[in-house]
Amino acid sequence: MDNIEYITSRDIMHASKPDSGAETIRILIVDDQPAVRKGLRMLFAAAADLTVVGEAPDGEVALDLVVSLRPDVVLMDVEMPHMDGLAATCALSRLCPQTSVIMLSIHDDVLTQARARDAGAAAFVVKSMSPDTLLATIRQVLRARSGSGKEGYETIPA
Repeated sequence: MDNIEYITSRDIMHASKPDSGAETIRILIVDDQPAVRKGLRMLFAAAADLTVVGEAPDGEVALDLVVSLRPDVVLMDVEMPHMDGLAATCALSRLCPQTSVIMLSIHDDVLTQARARDAGAAAFVVKSMSPDTLLATIRQVLRARSGSGKEGYETIPA
């Protein structure tokens, strides 16, 4: 998986703040639940450095949108109809390797996390985690991709 370290939500101890002068992070939200997509849109609307460029209800639609929208980050639900998040992430990592996928799931188990990592996801966040954790994870994934590492983060002890 290139030079990106796989990040789980437990790796993020506190919310990171956007870098001053940071460019806007372009996000595609992929979830079959309209209420989840709406909630994420509302969360990102309050963050000056994040913008939602599109939404998709499943992996098939997401693949089409990634090609045309070229987001920096795709927030991808694991379980969806037509094409699940794991299959879509695997295809997306070949189709647009410059786009990072953060897997979202209601499942907080080692097997689901391992499957997400193996599919090519850069990070995994459990839907029950705090919004600050999701925001910090998005920023951390972009920092890792740009090569600035995990500065300012600590690992939560197991």
